Amino acid sequence: MTIRCLIVDDEPLARKGLKEYIEDVPFLELAGECDSPVKAAAILQTQPVQLLFLDVQMPRMTGIEFLRSLPQPPLVIFTTAHPDYAVESFELNALDYLLKPISFERFMKAVMKARAYMDVHQKKDADYFFIKCDNKLEKINFQDVLFVEALQNYVAVHTTQRKFTTYLTFKGVEEYLPAERFIKVHKSFIVAVDKIDSIDGNELVIGQHHIPISRNLKDEVMEKILNKRYLRR
Repeated sequence: MTIRCLIVDDEPLARKGLKEYIEDVPFLELAGECDSPVKAAAILQTQPVQLLFLDVQMPRMTGIEFLRSLPQPPLVIFTTAHPDYAVESFELNALDYLLKPISFERFMKAVMKARAYMDVHQKKDADYFFIKCDNKLEKINFQDVLFVEALQNYVAVHTTQRKFTTYLTFKGVEEYLPAERFIKVHKSFIVAVDKIDSIDGNELVIGQHHIPISRNLKDEVMEKILNKRYLRR
């Protein structure tokens, strides 16, 4: 995933430093740089921009005012020498607030936060994914997944239609699947919560499949599966 960035800062040296930092990060792409919010607004109307590096104190309009004026702003990381606006910036849902001079370490921490945010939201927006299986790219809808099983160097994705075996890591699949819909119940199994038919002791039943629940995960698994839906006398 590449994040397209726009630098908005009236200080040439500040823009130069941010540009160099962006060029050093593989998942960032510079969409442009400008010295005023007015010019930034024109760029946002003509180019896709996912992340703004936005100064606060600028002529005619502050970065805070500019952010307020945007009906659908991209992610924003403020870059400023003034600490006084931090609270106000976070009230406007800014992702981070970097004080100049900005170290590369602090810059990386901020952009990794942006990357993580976009990863989560892209997963929520998508309702399917592709995996390579038998030399073909197979499309799998999240809604069709029953459970995922670790098989040594492979992973089996069991769906309502069939089983897909692919050369992936179990951890990689676990990190990709939406946490609100799937849960790891055993070192070798991830299940779709809404596909569970019953709980039989230390096993989950999904159709004809019986999936073990790890002893050390059982409390967490039961809490998520039942989620206040357990009616008892």
